[in-house]
Amino acid sequence: MDVRTPTRLEVIPLTKHIGAEVRGVDLRDTLDAGTIRDIHRVWLDHLVLVFRGQRFSQEDLVRVTGYFGEIGPLSRPLKYFPKGYARLLPNIMLISNIRENGETIGALPDGEMHFHHDMIHAELPHKGTLLYAVEIPSYGGDTLFASGYAAYETLDPALRQRLEGRKALNHYNYGTTIRGDTKSAVEAFGEAVHPVFRTHDETGRKAIYVDRLMTMKIVDMAQEESDELLSAVFDHSERADFVYRHVWRVGDLLVWDNRCSAHARDDFPSDQRRLLWRTTVKGTVRPY
Repeated sequence: MDVRTPTRLEVIPLTKHIGAEVRGVDLRDTLDAGTIRDIHRVWLDHLVLVFRGQRFSQEDLVRVTGYFGEIGPLSRPLKYFPKGYARLLPNIMLISNIRENGETIGALPDGEMHFHHDMIHAELPHKGTLLYAVEIPSYGGDTLFASGYAAYETLDPALRQRLEGRKALNHYNYGTTIRGDTKSAVEAFGEAVHPVFRTHDETGRKAIYVDRLMTMKIVDMAQEESDELLSAVFDHSERADFVYRHVWRVGDLLVWDNRCSAHARDDFPSDQRRLLWRTTVKGTVRPY
């Protein structure tokens, strides 16, 4: 398509701490450099962007991912993904509970999913994620986003002092959605050590960078003490006033910043189809 002429974006904040809906742009168009810069700036300010009513092809999703940086590789070796991936362009992940011949066509098919940061288990985590809704059940399957900035800035000073400068081990058995669940895992896993509090490489703000699903232990700390401190941080980070809940519609595109936000998923009816396409934006710096 032709390059779109400069657009005045309409930005509607969705909560006090996180989330904004962006209107006035059709992402099927090839955007001019100024509009791309404006969208990126709004992303840094609001952590999660919502674009309603998009009508995407896979090629559109790959192109729009490029507005935020280099597209990231899949989160696990291709052999561990269902057969449905043969239908996708490289680096697009299929999130779906649809089954054909008794086998799921996509990853993370069923149930709720605990709060997590995408790719926190990698040495170089991906900095952003895009998720596009193709089929959505009649209810459930909401995605919740929590601001790591707000959680850090309001954390009890005594707790913050005990964790400042500490690092944590993050481990993920691919396919699991709930902490400690192994029945949904595959053979592969990833793990990496990162700071408990991360300084954002573009904004300079600090955010909590541990999560309930993937953070296993604070390094060089007894497990019992680590469990106690992490549990307190998780509970604080997931407070309702730090969270935006997204109720999906077909055609929604969401873009979120994994450096300063965590996300989770509600349960949804297992007999209703859910299908989304996911890409990630490759990180450019390690968290420390």
